Amino acid sequence: MSTNIKAGLFSIGLDTYWGQFEGLLDKLIANKEITKRKIEETGATVIDAGMVDNPGKSVASAELFRKENVDIVFLNISTYALSHNVLPLLQRVDCPVIVLNLQPEKAIDYASFNSLGDRGKMTGEWLSFCQGCVTPELAGVFSRSGIGYHLITGYLAEEYVWKEVEGWLRACSVRKALMNCNVGVMGHYYSGMMDVYSDITLLAATFGCHFELIEFGSLKKLRDEVTNEDIILKMDKFTDWFNVSAGCPPEDLKESARTSVALDRLAERHSLGALAYYYEGEGDPAYQKIVTTLIPGMTMLTGSNIPAAGECEIKNSLAMKILDAFGSGGSFSEFYAMDYIDDAVLLGHDGPAHIGIAEGKVGLVPLPVFHGKPGKGLSIQMKVANGPVTILSVCQVAGGKIKLLAAEGESVAGPTLQIGNTNSRYRFSIPAREFINRWSGAGPSHHCAIGTGKLSSLIKKLAELLRIEYLQIC
Repeated sequence: MSTNIKAGLFSIGLDTYWGQFEGLLDKLIANKEITKRKIEETGATVIDAGMVDNPGKSVASAELFRKENVDIVFLNISTYALSHNVLPLLQRVDCPVIVLNLQPEKAIDYASFNSLGDRGKMTGEWLSFCQGCVTPELAGVFSRSGIGYHLITGYLAEEYVWKEVEGWLRACSVRKALMNCNVGVMGHYYSGMMDVYSDITLLAATFGCHFELIEFGSLKKLRDEVTNEDIILKMDKFTDWFNVSAGCPPEDLKESARTSVALDRLAERHSLGALAYYYEGEGDPAYQKIVTTLIPGMTMLTGSNIPAAGECEIKNSLAMKILDAFGSGGSFSEFYAMDYIDDAVLLGHDGPAHIGIAEGKVGLVPLPVFHGKPGKGLSIQMKVANGPVTILSVCQVAGGKIKLLAAEGESVAGPTLQIGNTNSRYRFSIPAREFINRWSGAGPSHHCAIGTGKLSSLIKKLAELLRIEYLQIC
């Protein structure tokens, strides 16, 4: 895994021990070097503050982490340490804290330990296994001080430990991606979809992203500036990205390419990391031409790490961004039908889609009518590849709160609707009837994002870093 994360690392111990037990400090530093190397293997950059064994070093380490602008801090418990050596540091940094309560081995080798004979040597050996001694003390002090933290308990060579460390780093990387994300909001909501309406201020406060409100006129201006050469190059890219149906009218391909070029330039102008959009252009043929040629270009943005959600579903553009930042796609979707014979749920949408999670090459096909919307044009025919998937919804719930709602399932083989939409069938660990009841009961909007792989543990970590509720249906 590659991340853009700076991870602060410091060990804690008690300086009184170093003069009492020969070799103990060297052993603890060696153990910390293993931890440092394992963190670096994830792709993170480690800012190492060394052994913090008195309050003065605690303050100095905090200044180092603040100067380096670390994204996450790993507190490595090397042996017993006084909590007053730790509190000053964590009071001075504002980022997630992961406490590593890691023994050097699965267990003490009791026979070898007891054969040492010298009780001083025996005590020094025991202290190298004494990480769990201070863990409750730290937890108690952090609780009384209002300091959040996440605890990983295990031993140095344990696969579980480093999987958890990698998970926290990945979640931190996605949190950072959200905080640096400019979300474009272009047009207006699909009128009457009250579940889609969002509190943008609340979303900005929760995820740290910036929202840029964009006029459709900005896109029109850029589109008017597109040259024939630009269109030819984009149509070549259509062939690379899509299985272009022979039934696609040449004029529709040309106009969709024109719009796609303009969308690329709009995304570049506003440094967009995500986009939510909807417009109808009633009474203006020029704007209607734009809104009926959006889907190919929006699909190309989505496949280029700028997820685009139709019907101005701002919350879902963030769900798509989360899945995309985890490297798992994130395709715009909604519930299409239930198959009670096969105990499956069908989900899809009329675009845009994420080609990175498609089974085979995505089809670009003519659509004689955009159901529920004006006009006709080109659309996407796509099935999500068979295998594990995660469905994610960003929910705005009562009381002015945001929560993440997720479910793990499988994209499975079987008949799908060939109607010029993304469309796939899914099974879950619970019956389809129970799934839809549980999912709906959680209070989402009717849209969701779909990504490949089992991501619930990572999404849960992200929710904890964001300090918001997380609910997993199955």
